[in-house]
Formats: sequence, structure tokens, C-alpha cells
Amino acid sequence: MKKWLATALAAGLGGLLGGCLSVGPDYEQPASTLPDAWHAAVVDEVAAGGPGLQEWWQVFNDETLNGLIARAATNNLDLKTAAARIEQAAALRGVSASQYFPDIVGTAGAGTTQATEAKTPAGTDRQGELYQAGLSMAWELDLWGRIRRSVESADASLQAAVENHRDLMVVLYADIAASYISARTLQERIDLAENNLKAQARTLELTRNRFDAGLVPALDVAQAQLNYSRTESLIPQLKQSLVEAVNRLGVLAGEMPYALLGELGRGGSIPEATREVAAGVPADLLRRRPDIRRAERELAAQHARIGATQAELYPTLSLPGTLTLEATGGDLFDGGNVAYAFGPQLRWNLFNGRRIRSQVDAERAATKAALHGYEQVVLRALEEVEDSMAAYANDRDRQASLATAAESAERSVQLVTELYTSGLTDFQNVLNMEQALLTQQDALATNRGQVGIDLVRVYKSLGGGWQPAAAE
Repeated sequence: MKKWLATALAAGLGGLLGGCLSVGPDYEQPASTLPDAWHAAVVDEVAAGGPGLQEWWQVFNDETLNGLIARAATNNLDLKTAAARIEQAAALRGVSASQYFPDIVGTAGAGTTQATEAKTPAGTDRQGELYQAGLSMAWELDLWGRIRRSVESADASLQAAVENHRDLMVVLYADIAASYISARTLQERIDLAENNLKAQARTLELTRNRFDAGLVPALDVAQAQLNYSRTESLIPQLKQSLVEAVNRLGVLAGEMPYALLGELGRGGSIPEATREVAAGVPADLLRRRPDIRRAERELAAQHARIGATQAELYPTLSLPGTLTLEATGGDLFDGGNVAYAFGPQLRWNLFNGRRIRSQVDAERAATKAALHGYEQVVLRALEEVEDSMAAYANDRDRQASLATAAESAERSVQLVTELYTSGLTDFQNVLNMEQALLTQQDALATNRGQVGIDLVRVYKSLGGGWQPAAAE
């Protein structure tokens, strides 16, 4: 027993001292090369103020939208899947960390034996009983940091799974807001088309009455019918798009596709967007955007695999041991029935045709690829922010012109109808103005919805939808 203790203490001390070594390069977070500010052409529209990014959808002041996002946060299946992936990564991290400790296996057995007559002396019972009990142990001492690097990689993978969950939150909330704004926009476009259809029905009736009175040719009636039927054909297409948008919202909320048709089918106004956005500075993206944070953690996980693989080039010291009790009868725990074996064991891959070195080279190349992938994610994030900001600013500027055009078209229809009724202009002018009115009103409604969607894209590109801890 003294020899056991002395060997274990010596080996454990060697493992602790050797455990201070971790082969392979230590990880350093990539240096940031982001600009100090956003492009000057769009920063005026999204300068500083506005609500926080964590619940950015509150800027629309729409309780229905707020409720949809709250339901999705609880019921969305993609979020539940990502949460399960976090649990899986945490369990795998535990698998890696378990290598720090010895594996101890207990065995026990009992059976009946019978020897052959040739090997059994005369007068001796050929049958007997055999009892066994024992323990076996295997413990690898982490001399070169192989286990430590494996745990380091597992930690980073777990953190990447957390960032993936956050990234899904950002994408999900933005998709819900964009789909909701699209649905409200389609409802307004349907209302406008139906109102124009009623006006064009009155125009069609007017041309028929004037034709019956012999005041206008049949061409006016045919053109009025053409205009009416063309507008009428747009409405089913818009309604189909509305059904698809509402179905999309139902799935995003974790419900059946048609579950929200009754709730959202009653109509509502297009959510109005604020001009103020808490844009911050480009460097904030590294802290806030989960896809960037995930790519960085994936890079860290891959980086640690270099050391874990490189440690295979060095000797492995382990402490195997067995303790066995075996008896053919009588007292199993008698001292004479004990057998044991214990002592350090060294294993070293002296030659393997450069297999391990090639694996190390492969891990280094994979780390380079992960680094370039991280850099690409950062560039793509900058591109998304700049594009969304520019779209938001430009569509806001376009909205004023479209509003003026819609008002002018409405006034023009009133004037040209009066002139046509008085016989002072031909029907072609009425036809053109009615078509222009529908086009301009539809373009204005579409633009109002697009401005809201542009703002959603801005918040999505900034990584809004969750809040980093203060320490992060």
C-alpha cells in the first residue's frame, strides 16, 4: 500500500507540474480594423437617439406586433432547437472535462465450474464455484495540455451555440416585424384598390349613361370597362399575398399557418417608423452582432484544436491499476484472495508516417479558414448596416414626393371628371388620371411600408433584439 501511495503521489505531482504546459499557440482575439463612424451620406438620418436596441420594435407603438414577438419568443421552434443545441454543447463540454478525472470501473461475477475427468485427481470433486470482484482504473495525466485544449475548444463551442441562439432571436424578431408590416401594407393597398374600383364603377356607369344618350362613342364605354376590370384583377393577387404574409407570421410565432388569419384579417394601419435610430459606432458591431460573436467563438474553438492535436506528438503518461478479489469458495474477502497491479505507463507515438503532424497542419489550415470566415462576417455586417441605413434614408426622402404626387392625382381625377361631364375633354384624360391615381396611391402605401421594413433592416443589421451583459 505504501508503494501504491508513493507512486500515485509522484505521478500526480508530475502531472500537476507538467500540466502547466500546454502545447500549441495561445488564442488571441483578432484585432479590429473597423472604421470610426458610419458613412457621412446616411448618418444624418440615423444619428444618435431612439429607443434601445434590445426591444427596438417598441418604436412602432403597435401592441399587436409586440404580442406577436412575445409569442414567438416562447413558441418559435427554431429558437427551441437552438436552445437544445446549447444543452448539447454544454453536455459535450462536460464530456471533454471528464478527462481530467480517472475512469474507475467495478466488476463482479459468480459462476459454477467443472473440470474434465482427465485433469481431476481421483476422489476430487470436479465441480466448484468461482467468485470474482474487482476494480480497474485508468487515469491520463495531462502533461502537455491535450485535455486542457480540448476543454478550451469545448468552452468556445458552447459559447458559439449561445451566440447562435442570440442570432436566431435577431433574425426572428426582424422577420416577424417585416412580415407584419408587409401584411398591414397589403391590407392598405387592398383598401385603396377597392376604393378606386368603386370610383371606376361610377365612371363606367357615367360613360354608359352618356353613350345611351348619344353623347359619347362606344369606345368610352369599352375603355372604362377595361380600366375597371384591370383594377379588379389586382385585388385577388394582393389578397393572396396577404394570406401568405399572415401564414408566415403564424409559423414564425410557432403556431399553425392559418392561426392568425382571424386576428390580423380585420385590418390595421401601417406602423409608422421613427427617424431616430440608436446606431452607435461601427466598433459596437463586434460586441452586439451575434453572428460576429459566434464566428469569433468558432475561431477560438478551432484554434484550441491545434494544441489538442499537437499534444499527440508527445509522450502520454497514464496511471492504470487493477484490484481483484477471486475465490473458488469460502470467504471472498480473505487477504489471500487479493491480486493487484498498479504503476505508471508511458505511451509515445514514435513513428506514424507524419500522420499526427499532418493532422496538426490540417488544424492550422482550418484555423486560417475560420479567421478569414470571421473577417468576412465582419465585412458583411458593415455592408448590411450601410445598405440598410442608406435605404431607410432614401425611402424617407422619397415618401414626401410620393405623397405630393398622390394628392395631385386625386385632385386631377376630380377636375378631369368634371370636365368630361361637361363635355370639355375626352375620356382618354379621365382614363389616364384614374390609372395615375391608383398607381400613385399604391406606390405611396408601398413606400410607407418599405420605410418601416427598412428600419427593421437597420435594427437587424445592428444586432438588435438582445442585450449583452455589462461585463461583455
